[in-house]
Amino acid sequence: MNSSYVNMGVGALLATLFVLKSVSLVSGGIFHSEAPEKPGFAIVADETASAGAAGDKAAAAAPETPIAQLLQKADAKAGEAIFKKCQACHDGTKGGPNKVGPDLWGIVDRPVAAHEGFGYSAGMKDFSKGSTEKWSYDHLFHFLAAPKKFVAGTAMGFAGLPKEGDRANVIAYLRTLADTPEPLPDPNAAPAPAATN
Repeated sequence: MNSSYVNMGVGALLATLFVLKSVSLVSGGIFHSEAPEKPGFAIVADETASAGAAGDKAAAAAPETPIAQLLQKADAKAGEAIFKKCQACHDGTKGGPNKVGPDLWGIVDRPVAAHEGFGYSAGMKDFSKGSTEKWSYDHLFHFLAAPKKFVAGTAMGFAGLPKEGDRANVIAYLRTLADTPEPLPDPNAAPAPAATN
């Protein structure tokens, strides 16, 4: 009796496999499609993207132009347009409110972490060296490139402006946000070393 159950089980298994294979063959014949003579669209890899990435690495390796030289050609109007990104967190009017970030009126040559009524991060307070450090053109230039890299521990969540020209334009605009704009730095002076915290 046991052998008859085994035989029935094996027979059922073989019958099931036969039915599945038959269904597969029949459906393959019914739903078979020929390969198209011409593809609907061609996928072309953008080789300029990899060349552009190589160019970006080369640009990153190239020495940066000193801010004093960039400010000679900087466009404050273009900087004002870029500054619109900053207005979500900063005000730029005289006596304006602090937002997520401090009011930026008179930021050029203002002591770091010293704007009244704003709670600065510990990283910014450390960078300020007790408010003896000032927002020089050079400090602004490097801070705007990568805030978290220039001032470790800053709460500023902005990724930065990688293009030198954009940074120079924004700084030229920030310079106008003052009763008396700070004099431009001497373009022939040796650039200050990029200090980091």
